[in-house]
Amino acid sequence: MKTSNAFALACSALALAAALPAAAQVPGSAEKGRHKASMCVGCHNIPGYKTAFPEVYSVPKLDGQHAGYIVSALRAYKSGERRHPSMRAIAASLSDQDMADLAAFYSAAPQKSASR
Repeated sequence: MKTSNAFALACSALALAAALPAAAQVPGSAEKGRHKASMCVGCHNIPGYKTAFPEVYSVPKLDGQHAGYIVSALRAYKSGERRHPSMRAIAASLSDQDMADLAAFYSAAPQKSASR
């Protein structure tokens, strides 16, 4: 009986691990992400920045954002699920490791107030 319980528990753990998003399975490096973020800072690190392409809207700040959300958003841009021409082009050039590194960098960064 103990063997079947252990086997069932092991199978459940494997199923859960397989169900987790790949972002959770690829560890990110904040240091590597810092070096990769040069393509992001031109829009996402300017307080109050608004873009005019393809329409005028406020660009979201990434500092302090949850890593899983950043990876999920980048994947959605890459797949076309989220539609923004610039973000889709940038995300298309990123590997899963790049996304995890960028997410680790931005999630570790302290949030800055919009008034700065």
